[in-house]
Parts: sequence; structure tokens; C-alpha cells
Amino acid sequence: MAALAWLLIPLFAALGAGLWGTWATRNRRTGDGPELAGYARFRAAMEKSRSDAL
Repeated sequence: MAALAWLLIPLFAALGAGLWGTWATRNRRTGDGPELAGYARFRAAMEKSRSDAL
């Protein structure tokens, strides 16, 4: 029975590694939309403050 337990440990470790690998390489669908919109607002604010200073 102890030998069976020692054989099951690597089996569970391999299954866990396979599940983690699948989860880690999943296709994440995140876009740059909010970041780019924020950057555009930042640039507009900088241009506005620059033209006000002149």
C-alpha cells in the first residue's frame, strides 16, 4: 500500500503541473483601450496647459 502511495504522488504532481500549465498559458483578452484613452487625455491636458502658458 505504501508503494502505491509513492506512485500516486508523482501522478498527482504531474496532473497539477499540467493544469497549472494550461491555466498559465491561457489566452488573455485584454486590450489597451483604457490605457491609450488615458494617455490621450493626458496629452490633451499637457497641450492645453502649454498653450495657456504662452
